[in-house]
Amino acid sequence: MTNVERRRRVDTRREILDAAVEVMAERGVAGLSLSEVARRIGIRQPSLYKHFASLHAVYDELFREGAEQQRDAVGAAVRASAPGLPALAAAIEAMGRLAMANPVVAQLLSWRPVPEFAPSAAAFRPSVEMVGIVRATLKDAVAAGELHPTADSDEGVALVSILVSGALTQQLANEPGARYEDGRFSSLLPQAFAMFVQYFAPEEEE
Repeated sequence: MTNVERRRRVDTRREILDAAVEVMAERGVAGLSLSEVARRIGIRQPSLYKHFASLHAVYDELFREGAEQQRDAVGAAVRASAPGLPALAAAIEAMGRLAMANPVVAQLLSWRPVPEFAPSAAAFRPSVEMVGIVRATLKDAVAAGELHPTADSDEGVALVSILVSGALTQQLANEPGARYEDGRFSSLLPQAFAMFVQYFAPEEEE
């Protein structure tokens, strides 16, 4: 394969994925149709299968890309913040902003809107890595005396996930076009985070 052919293949894959997101935005995540994607980018459907073997392969690649973007956004937010609670708050905000900027992919990452689809291990790996970043911020907050030691646990990680996904699910379902700062539910994430901190408040020394 020549460099030109390789570049054309990469560009076509990108067109397919971008068109898939457009279709899902209009018809719902589960309403993706490869025939419609092919029509929009001007190729025959059999040609599309040269790039993605199936409908679920398209979903899998979109999941992988979304998970990588989420991991990278959270990682950048944490690195730009002081360790501990500031980094955790920044990670939560980064997740919220990214989800509201990319609501279709956010649904694919946080919900299970497509019957019988589950991401492959490779596509899911960035999500596991992002959880590791969140867990590290909890560990730092515990080490700094900002949170009780039990916050550095599977329960602590799960509650962070519930906090974010719960608020964003409500937001995307009720006000999908709102800004992060102004959304009826997304704007309450700082208060929800304060409740999380209070729940895991360190014990006072006698």
